[in-house]
Amino acid sequence: MDNREVAKRLIDRIPESRLFYVISYLQGAAVPDEIPNKDTVEAFIELEKGGGHRFSGTTEELFAELMED
Repeated sequence: MDNREVAKRLIDRIPESRLFYVISYLQGAAVPDEIPNKDTVEAFIELEKGGGHRFSGTTEELFAELMED
């Protein structure tokens, strides 16, 4: 029996009062993975080759750096 069949059988054993939580989880799990666009892929390759700019700090510090001339 595959995982999908096991899941279907388990759902029948879950009390109605708890199905809300299962449905919420399944809705989140059913969202397809995002596929990075060309620019994102190129940025990852640049970082892997030792280029680019890595930032470690708070969001506030990031935006302050981005706003500098």
